[in-house]
Amino acid sequence: MTRVEWGLTGQLALDVIEADFRALPLAACAQAAIEAAQARGAEHVDVRISRQRTRSASARDARPLAVVADSVTGVGVRVLVDGVWGFAAGDLVAPESAADVAALAVAMARVATPVARERVELAAEPVHAGQVWANPLGIDPFLVPDSEVLALLESRSAALLASSHVQRVDAGFHAFRDITYYADSAGTDTLQQRTRVAGDVAAFHITDERFDDMASCAPPVARGWEYLIGDGAWDWDAELSALPELLAEKSVAPSVEPGTYDLVLDPTNLWLTIHESVGHATELDRALGYEANYAGSSFATLDQLGSLKYGSSLMHVTGDRTAPYGLSTLGFDDEGVAAQSWDLVRDGTLVGYQLDRRMAAEHGFGRSNGCAFADSAVHVPVQRMPNVSLQPDPAGSDLEGLIGGVEDGLYIVGDKSWSIDMQRYNFQFTGQRFFRIRSGRIVGQVRDVAYQSSTPTFWAGLKALGGPQTYLLGGALNCGKAQPGQVAPVSHGCPVAVFEGINVLNTQREAHA
Repeated sequence: MTRVEWGLTGQLALDVIEADFRALPLAACAQAAIEAAQARGAEHVDVRISRQRTRSASARDARPLAVVADSVTGVGVRVLVDGVWGFAAGDLVAPESAADVAALAVAMARVATPVARERVELAAEPVHAGQVWANPLGIDPFLVPDSEVLALLESRSAALLASSHVQRVDAGFHAFRDITYYADSAGTDTLQQRTRVAGDVAAFHITDERFDDMASCAPPVARGWEYLIGDGAWDWDAELSALPELLAEKSVAPSVEPGTYDLVLDPTNLWLTIHESVGHATELDRALGYEANYAGSSFATLDQLGSLKYGSSLMHVTGDRTAPYGLSTLGFDDEGVAAQSWDLVRDGTLVGYQLDRRMAAEHGFGRSNGCAFADSAVHVPVQRMPNVSLQPDPAGSDLEGLIGGVEDGLYIVGDKSWSIDMQRYNFQFTGQRFFRIRSGRIVGQVRDVAYQSSTPTFWAGLKALGGPQTYLLGGALNCGKAQPGQVAPVSHGCPVAVFEGINVLNTQREAHA
């Protein structure tokens, strides 16, 4: 495992972390909680004081719909008492309250002791004292006036509505911030802030006969407002100016003929397939069956580590908490483990999992790779997905070269609906835009496309990877897991990739079958 530094640390990080959160009695609360729990017999204590901020705005047809902002702050205390977990939380950030929460957490552990099946042990982790981390921002999205946010949504919507091909436009802005102070009884204490933004613009072509839509493919990112107004990371103007003609072409495109095709998958589409078929499948708690009653377990079971042929030899997938601008990037996880990067699939073979400290110790991995996360103070940390990414071919071709090597296929851009079974094995995915490839050339759009496969069959069909120039970090803000349900942001990088012999369905025919 390696650690790659990205982000702000030390005073640079302190300068961007919200001052009123830093002014809270963070260390005093943590000390009171730890002392209260240890006095009642806890052998391990960890404390999280966190704030979650959200901000969103929406517009329809160049008219504002809503502006919403929210902020929640709380204290969560987790303890081990005689090898049994206990957890409690409260919403008052004060030493006396934190001590009371810690006492309740110990009481919960003692209540759980009679039904505990095994003693919890935690993998060792070096002490990280006084660490501060934040992702860099150009313009803080929480400080931009509402009027400026709405003006951007309205202007982009109006530009699309000026086309005769567009009858309706929905536009949105979203900003999220997590600030967490973590401290444990081993001596680690960290203060971190993550900020991320997303923008969405969807255009609709509506007639008496058809209803078609097409949306921007801009991914959510760990950046500031500068990303949404055009800092070079995403060319909003170019994409939105092309949208009306693409939508018009889609509205008259022929329906796809079902069959077997070679697929050229754009990163704006492939990221979601990685998320569902690799990201979730390599969560060790899911592979062990802990998650089976919520969103399924995994076919990639622990006994197959080092032997399961996940895909072709071109397949190299990493897990990391370190990718620049990644939604899941941070300095330390919610168990005080330093961010790392590691291999999940190498040369097409399963070689790693996502771990928290308990599973790392229990199954002989030695050290956690920093995959414990809770989406708020009132939720207990569980094993959550890091950034999971398919690596490019260092000598790989560009998009034009990859398409040029396909005789009969489809180039798919953007994500849309998807479905996968409870073992992360059989699946189907659709997309935003489907371009027919014949003899190495795009010959126009088609519609009603879904591709269907099983995870090992699909990845075994990986026959070409684009070079680093085709690599893009996609992702989601709302990956769901656990009971009670939690959401987490996660990014997935990948290049353009070519898959051979993939089954393609006609969704219209399937819907009426």
